[in-house]
Amino acid sequence: MKTQRVVILLTVLNLLFLMATLFHANSAGMPEVAPVLRARALELVDEHGRVRAELKVFPAQPTFKMPDGTIGYPEAVQLRLIDSKNGPNVKLVTTEDGAGLVLGGESGYVQVLSRGTNLPFVKLVTKDGREHLIKPN
Repeated sequence: MKTQRVVILLTVLNLLFLMATLFHANSAGMPEVAPVLRARALELVDEHGRVRAELKVFPAQPTFKMPDGTIGYPEAVQLRLIDSKNGPNVKLVTTEDGAGLVLGGESGYVQVLSRGTNLPFVKLVTKDGREHLIKPN
């Protein structure tokens, strides 16, 4: 009778160890990944809390005055990559009527723009303000 109790106790202990091992194996595996992340904006920050990358949806601005004199700006999605001095070195924007890309650095920037019915262009601007515009013929 005493041997039977020891066998039952050992069997129960083995079952508990097995369940604990299985539970630990399931929880230590790959975490479940959400199929979709939904947000109006996404920001990546560095160890100092500074925003270093940003993905945002901007609403349309019907009264915004553009540098070329036109009025209104459509809804836009913008990706910015920002250096440690808070300078947006990469900016990629898309709207209903086209897209633009700006690549910048200490010596100046390059702008590529193709929006609306205007011809697309590439503009090179140096730090001292000199510009070179490239448009199709």
